[in-house]
Amino acid sequence: IATKVAKWSAHPGLSAANIRAAADASLERLRTDHIDLYYAHEDDLKVEQSEYLHAFDELVQAGKVLRLGASNFSPQRLQSALALSRANNLASFEVSQDHYNLVERKFERTLRPVLEREKLTELPYWSLASGFLTGKYRPGQKVESSRAGAAQKYLARPESAQLLGALDDIAATHRVSVAAVALAWLRAQRTVGAPIASARNLEQLASLFESASLVLDDAELASLARITAPADEA
Repeated sequence: IATKVAKWSAHPGLSAANIRAAADASLERLRTDHIDLYYAHEDDLKVEQSEYLHAFDELVQAGKVLRLGASNFSPQRLQSALALSRANNLASFEVSQDHYNLVERKFERTLRPVLEREKLTELPYWSLASGFLTGKYRPGQKVESSRAGAAQKYLARPESAQLLGALDDIAATHRVSVAAVALAWLRAQRTVGAPIASARNLEQLASLFESASLVLDDAELASLARITAPADEA
């Protein structure tokens, strides 16, 4: 069981009092005596890092939380949080959850070096880029979905047609869905433990399950990476 604190209007921020209250409220709603993975949903610049790190440590020492995670932290703030935890012998962030997928790769140049150095695991969200990496959004096709608008921004990119074509080819080779290929690419990246992807129905679940056992070879991984690499790395 994983849950977060900081962004919900009922329990905003990372003050020590709010972290305690939010954790207790989550335990009650989830009907459990502990949270396996508890995230700081975002950093809180209004609160001293030592305050919220001590509050998280208290939850771990009390057995209410087993592991800690950070989400949407800057590299500098994540590094300083880890250093403070280490210096004060506090429970430390072990997982990072950030925006990362085949078409959103800023993470590779910002947070990943910190995770590699500190041996943290990345559990990326929006792994399918608002549905774009499922392959159902194509030029000239209208899809009725709440995510269609977000997916359109990726279709507008000049490399989108080439990327969709490459995904189609690899999916056909392995007889799997495009979504499975995109998730398999992400799972193969350094520091990534498992991509986070959602499904709105049972049909969509099938793609997520088949991706778990799909292994792309080095050539396939590299071919997809080249298409979406930043201009200075292409």
